[in-house]
Order: sequence, then C-alpha cells, then structure tokens
Amino acid sequence: MNILVTGAAGFIGFHLSKKLIEKKINVIGIDNLNNYYSVKLKKDRINFLKKHKNSKYFSFKKLDLRNEKLLNNFLNKKKISYIVHLAAQAGIRYSLKNPRSYLENNIICLFNLMEFARNNKIKHFIFGSSSSVYGNLNIAPFKEGFDTSSPLQFYGSTKKAGEVFLKTYSHLYNLPVTCLRFFTVYGPWGRPDMAIFSFTKKILENKSLDVFNKGRMIRDFTYVDDIVEGIYQCILKKNNKFEIYNIGNQNPIKLMNMIKLLENNLNKKAKIEFKSQHKTEMKLTHSSNSKAYKELSYKPKVNIKNGIKNFIKWYKDYYGK
Repeated sequence: MNILVTGAAGFIGFHLSKKLIEKKINVIGIDNLNNYYSVKLKKDRINFLKKHKNSKYFSFKKLDLRNEKLLNNFLNKKKISYIVHLAAQAGIRYSLKNPRSYLENNIICLFNLMEFARNNKIKHFIFGSSSSVYGNLNIAPFKEGFDTSSPLQFYGSTKKAGEVFLKTYSHLYNLPVTCLRFFTVYGPWGRPDMAIFSFTKKILENKSLDVFNKGRMIRDFTYVDDIVEGIYQCILKKNNKFEIYNIGNQNPIKLMNMIKLLENNLNKKAKIEFKSQHKTEMKLTHSSNSKAYKELSYKPKVNIKNGIKNFIKWYKDYYGK
C-alpha cells in the first residue's frame, strides 16, 4: 500500500506520516515548503521522519501541487493507492489579506489531485476539511448534516468548495471520498500561527495576547494524536462512496480557561488585551463525534490539560526555553 500524504511537512501531515511509517505503511510525502510560517520548523519535521527507525517507509519530494505537469510526472511512477490531502493555505485572518493564495493552494491544487485520482483509480481520497465550514451556527454540537453554506472566511469557503467538488467527482467517477472536518488542532510540532502556540510564545516573551470577542469565544481544541487516529481509522475503513465526518474532541472550553491552563503550566501570568469580535472568528466550535464514533470507532483520548502539558514540554525542548 502506497499512501500519498500532501502537506507532509505540515503539522497534521507530519504526525500522520509518523504514525503510518510506525505501522510500516509506505508514505510518499509532498510539500512545497512555503514560508507562510517557519520553513525551519517544516524542514525539522521532515528530518525527524528521515531519521526515524522506520524511515525506509518514508520518502519526500518538494513539489508544488499547483504545477499539474510536474505533479503527474512524479506520481505516475509511484503506484499510489490512497491519497490523504492535507496540504492547504492555512490561517483564518490571513485570508482577508491574501485570498488569491487560498484560491490557488486550496482549490487549484485540489483539482489537480482530483484529476489524478479519477485517472488512476485511487482506492480512497481523504480530504482534510475544517470546522470553519460551519460558520456562526447557534446550534451545538455541530453535526455533519447542519447547514454549512455560510463560512465566515474565505479559508472556510475554500474548504466547503473542496467538499462540494469532491462530492461531484465521487458521484461522476465513482471515486471513494471521505472529508474530515478537523476542530482546532493543537499539540507538539504545531503551527506557530495557532492560538495555543502563539499564546505560549507571547507569554514567555512578556508580550500581550490579543484576545477577540473579549475572551468569550469557545473552542473544541483537539489534540493532534486524536486527529491522526481519526484519519488512520478512515484509511482502514472500506469506503465506496462519499462521506463526511467531524473529527473533534467534543469537549469545548472557553478561551480564557485555555489561557489559564497555559499560565499554570508556564508558571507565568499572561498580559491580555481584549479586542472586539473579529469578523473572521467563529464564536463557538463544538464537534458532534457521534457519526465518527459509530462508523470509524473514533474516540478522542487526550484531554486539554494533558494536551497542553505535552505541547509545552515539546515547545521548551524544541526552542530550549
């Protein structure tokens, strides 16, 4: 079994690749190593995989998915049976400044992969979607059948569009597709632009935290190992159609409680600047995992207290703080 993991140098892609090679499954990783955040962090993730005791199951290619010709030339030699598409232009507020990057990286890249998948009879196409598709729903927990027609940011819109494109391809070309809606992922080797990472950095550097909606936001923080387990169960499950699953922790907490946990673990008080609600920010994310539990046996194991403790240990080890 050869599994293509796009965004292999990214946060979730790295952890998934690590789990798969530990299971002695062949991983072909692709990433363009762009500079949206630290390229060094991305390269360190890849180097970690290359030095892993099971590194013979991992290969990596720096490649831009927007270049369809290069992509096909590379993949046509690889006998790919599964695609896990995690590469994307990430970030919520950045989509206000640079929407074209989201169009190119989240739509064009997906289209190129869908075309490869339909022409090469891929067994299963797994797409990393996002809780952002739910927008500002007033009903919680969020279920897969809820209205997702009103994302608050262009990032969320591109994820929703990706789901729709894949549903059409699944219908037209009998392509087995699963879309996984991830809820606020965090953990070791995380993304520097995400709250737990950036808040940790700012607290240690005595810088103020910008907290929107006066701290009244609620997030379903989900530990990266639980996210990866959800993807892995999805790979194991035979799928002949189109499916969508929420992959979340199902235990949302207030943003201020998360900050309190960071303060307790860092033994340091945060400086906070409360800001009004940002138009890209959802007030609440709350996953219903009932479908994933029933059909994928997905059950998150890591609570926020242990998850933050693990993250801060990694952060101090990595940065030598």
